[in-house]
Amino acid sequence: MLFLFQTAELESEIKSQGLIDVILESGPLGIIIIAVLFVLAFIALSIFIERYLTIKKAGRIDENFMNNIRMNVAAGNIQAARALCQNTDSPMARMVEKGLMRIGKPLHDIDKAIENVGDLEVFKLEKGLSTLASIAGAAPMIGFFGTVTGMIMAFYEMSTQQNVTPDLLAGGIYQALLTTAFGLFVGILSFIGYNILVANVDKVMFKMERTAVEFMDMLQEPTV
Repeated sequence: MLFLFQTAELESEIKSQGLIDVILESGPLGIIIIAVLFVLAFIALSIFIERYLTIKKAGRIDENFMNNIRMNVAAGNIQAARALCQNTDSPMARMVEKGLMRIGKPLHDIDKAIENVGDLEVFKLEKGLSTLASIAGAAPMIGFFGTVTGMIMAFYEMSTQQNVTPDLLAGGIYQALLTTAFGLFVGILSFIGYNILVANVDKVMFKMERTAVEFMDMLQEPTV
């Protein structure tokens, strides 16, 4: 009951103070943990924005791209088809260009070359996603670390002082509540951002696979 009363009193006090004042009240360790979480939040946001824009750009391609490639290949104008690929900044275009460079070799070799380029493009698209996933898992743990150390501080003050007052315990409880809340906040947003990026990468991978299949089918079409 004493802890619940102190927590309720602390929450009402937080409402009447600014966020900066509350963070400063959490003590040196609490400030360090909050600072670390702010840095992680900035890194996560930077990765999400940069990757989101990059992946969205990679997924854009002209619907007539493969039709133009097919017409050039059918006309025997491989250089024009390659030039079209080079002027199209997308993973699909780079895969097709590699396939065009291998025309004349066995279909298995062409397919393998396209697959290798596709794997490299997917690796580029997934750059930074592992870091974002690590932040999603680490941020709540860092917050919980602040919770544990904050409660240790609070109970230590209780054990060493004869007259225990809410003000005496405020620093430890501030740290426990703030680090937990902020750690979960950063972790949840990073987790959501990671899953959004993974879903967008999957969409681009589907387009890459579809383009590779269309290209290989085109090479096997009978000539008129």
